[in-house]
Amino acid sequence: MKLWGGRFSKPTDKSVEQFTSSLLLDRRLYREDVEGSLAHAKMLGAVGLISPEETDAIRSALMEMLLSIESGEFYFDPADEDIHMAIERALIDKVGPLGGKLHTARSRNDQVATDMRLYLKRKLIALGGLVVDLEKALVDLAADHLETVMPGYTHMQRAQPVFLAQHLLAYVFMLQRDGRRLRGCHEEADAMPLGSAALAGTALPIDREMVAKELGFSKISDNSMDAVSDRDFLVQFLAAAATIMVHLSRLAEELVVWSSAEFGFIELDDSYTTGSSIMPQKKNPDVAELIRGKSGRVFGGLTAMLTVLKGLPLTYNRDLQEDKTFLFDAVDTLEGCLPAMTGMLRGARVNTTVLAKAAADGFAVATDFADYLVTKGVPFRAAHETVGKLVKWCLDEGKAETGLTLADLKKFDSRFEADALKLIDPIASAASRNSAGGTGPESIAAQMEQAGSAMADFERWLSAD
Repeated sequence: MKLWGGRFSKPTDKSVEQFTSSLLLDRRLYREDVEGSLAHAKMLGAVGLISPEETDAIRSALMEMLLSIESGEFYFDPADEDIHMAIERALIDKVGPLGGKLHTARSRNDQVATDMRLYLKRKLIALGGLVVDLEKALVDLAADHLETVMPGYTHMQRAQPVFLAQHLLAYVFMLQRDGRRLRGCHEEADAMPLGSAALAGTALPIDREMVAKELGFSKISDNSMDAVSDRDFLVQFLAAAATIMVHLSRLAEELVVWSSAEFGFIELDDSYTTGSSIMPQKKNPDVAELIRGKSGRVFGGLTAMLTVLKGLPLTYNRDLQEDKTFLFDAVDTLEGCLPAMTGMLRGARVNTTVLAKAAADGFAVATDFADYLVTKGVPFRAAHETVGKLVKWCLDEGKAETGLTLADLKKFDSRFEADALKLIDPIASAASRNSAGGTGPESIAAQMEQAGSAMADFERWLSAD
């Protein structure tokens, strides 16, 4: 018989039992559920709703059950609807009717909300650590390539020479924003719903603050109706997870393109690539492609969670059972993709010669010539037009920028002097751009210092929680 079956005269249809069960999915919340029950039992004893002996018996049985689950000995009965019922049923089997006292002043509604917040808080710390690991891989690679010049791109067309270090640091700063979002998610999840009961709170003399402290929450929820139906903290996490996957997917796309024969900027390590079942010569960037592809499932989870919530009246509705699918899948995806990207970057080999040659082709220094004329008093728009004509002439004549002479430049503006020929060097071009945030060496050094400081601060938060 179901633990809630007193009002019913017929058993649940087997097909309905199977359809409504979430046990196969939410059993991974077993630790959080047991911990919440341990804290709740301790509070019930402290306020006198159960005796000290009953408290000890319930808590001892719960600890035994936790060990049993972790050892794989615990039997999950398919008839149990969810992890909460599975643990309560096992508790009653172990200690008899006393086990039924544990559910005093609580509901599965506030119980599951508490479990999910506990679970997410822990996972946010773990995911934060994986984000930092990837940042460090990028920073280390950047440090190895402070003087490696490459073409920067807009519209996938060569634009201006930049140093590879700055390109890599762009992803570091994306990830640091991701870290701040994860930290904000942790703060949002750090409110305990337990004690809200089904929706209206309880008339029994419970101590919610005691339970919150026991479970490591910094505060309790403000409104019991909101507490049992709120999944904003999940939406916030899924949005943060989706943004992380956007950043990983963008980086993965560049690794796919850069490792192609057409670019040849990098070579991915054999251990992070696969071969073809029919073409012996192939070395496929499957890891990067899978990271790129897996972004869609996290985006889908965010959309699905919002869709579940959009029409729900207060308070709890069974629709919310679906939320765990999106949460667990996003966590699992990030836990797979972040280390995969870190390992792929650690093993990648940069083809500096190819990058340097690409930076020297395609008139990537054209803006430098325009800026040169600006220093001679030419309005930028006029300088832009002049250099555009110079580029067109070179293309028509089949002349590379490396072959330009002073006489060639003076055909377009007499204010060009011999020192303008130095602008043809892409390394000099990149090195000259030391405005804050730019690609010049002084600016990159400042960015490296800023990134390191932010990582250290984030790691302090991770270790303090």
